[in-house]
Amino acid sequence: MTALVVAAVILGIGTFAFRFGGTVLRRRVKISVRAERVMTVAVVVLFSALVMTSALIEGHGFAGFARPAGVLVAGFLAWRKAPFVLVVLAAALTAAGLRLLGVP
Repeated sequence: MTALVVAAVILGIGTFAFRFGGTVLRRRVKISVRAERVMTVAVVVLFSALVMTSALIEGHGFAGFARPAGVLVAGFLAWRKAPFVLVVLAAALTAAGLRLLGVP
C-alpha cells in the first residue's frame, strides 16, 4: 500500500511539473509557425490512431462490427455537436443492439 501511495505522489508531482514547465517554457521559447502546424497535425494523427486501434482491435484480432458501428454513431453525433451524454448513450446502445441481434 505504501508503494502505491508513493507512486501516486510521484506521478502527481511529475504531472504538475510537466504542466508548469509547459507554461513557463511557452513564454521563453519561441516555436515557429511551421513547427506549431506540424505539432497540431501530429496530435490529430496520434489521436486518430488511438481511436482506430481502440475501435477496431480487441486482443490480437478484429473487434467485430458492433464496436466500430458504435464509434461511427458517436463520431457522427459529436460532429453534429450533440450533448456528450447522448453521444455516449447512442454509441453504447448501437453496439449493444447490434450484439443483441447477433452481430459480432
